[in-house]
Amino acid sequence: MEVTLLEATDDPEDLVCKAARNDYSDEFVGGQSLEATMETVEGDSLEAKKETLIGHLLEHGHFGPFEHPQITFAVEGVSRSCMAQITRHRHVSFDVQSMRYVSFDEVDPDDVRAGEMVVVPPSATDPDWVGRNQKGDADEDDIERREEIFRDTVADAVESYQELLDLGMPPEDARFVLPIGTKVNMVMSMNVRMLMHVADMRAAADAQWEIRTMTEELLDIAADWCPITFDHYEREMKNRKNRLAP
Repeated sequence: MEVTLLEATDDPEDLVCKAARNDYSDEFVGGQSLEATMETVEGDSLEAKKETLIGHLLEHGHFGPFEHPQITFAVEGVSRSCMAQITRHRHVSFDVQSMRYVSFDEVDPDDVRAGEMVVVPPSATDPDWVGRNQKGDADEDDIERREEIFRDTVADAVESYQELLDLGMPPEDARFVLPIGTKVNMVMSMNVRMLMHVADMRAAADAQWEIRTMTEELLDIAADWCPITFDHYEREMKNRKNRLAP
């Protein structure tokens, strides 16, 4: 999996502060500098004032101003299982690689067995991995057999898919035999509030490992983009299921 920043609002925390101060300002924030807009906020510098205001907004549940800045990510190589989970979130926009128009007729099934095209869960190969709802312990023989079954099954599925294509079945129908672990690429856009909500749900300890890994990568990018906001989120809010969804 790889997560890449495609596009993001410039100076997102300036925008959050302008939007928030608009609610209490006698003056029109669109006609004044940020310094003038923040004049009455506590702090010895503009940066300190932004920290004060953003912290106050987050602590008091005033999340509306965080809906203005937008960020767009490109995500490569997530399973369709992970894609199905993330696309359940409202107020996130998605474009997902289409398996109706993109066919995998050139992929070697032996490469699939080795890890190409399909995400391999850690529980298929790691004897120390403990997953949610796992029943019982597995010894080395169990893990070896588990990996063998997994790799053979996904390779056989791809081979059957390609044979169906050769027999004239359209990709949109042949894809029905492919595993839910098949990798896809997607582009997704959201605002800051929604990103924090996604993190509440998908970076949590009870989230599945793949979407949790993806969400942590989103947060790493967000920490550079909105440093005050996500520093506060990491310290004070993360893992508390804040229910930030609109």
